[in-house]
Amino acid sequence: MSKSESRNRTALLPSIRCYPEEKEIIATKAKASGLSVGAYMLRSGLGRRIESKCDTEMIMELRRLGGLQKHLFNEGRGNVSEVFSKEYSEVLVAIKKAIISIDLGIDGLAAERDKA
Repeated sequence: MSKSESRNRTALLPSIRCYPEEKEIIATKAKASGLSVGAYMLRSGLGRRIESKCDTEMIMELRRLGGLQKHLFNEGRGNVSEVFSKEYSEVLVAIKKAIISIDLGIDGLAAERDKA
């Protein structure tokens, strides 16, 4: 595209009929991603990645919780029974899977569930 050429979005898409529940779900997802409904629908229709605003905050919180869980695991190594030690490690694995699924998006979470 040259400097003199301008690209403006001038074409209109037809409106879409849907149920009120579907409209509410799409509006909620658009708001969570920080996009307008139109921008959300356009990105979704073109197969582009839609990132949620809360993903970064959620990942940071999960990492913090994972660090605290790891601290508990290391503190109780000699003092805790094998049952609790196993539970601590299972929680750590679940936190790690949650972080990975958030990073991969909803499709990644579905793929993780299909593997299990």
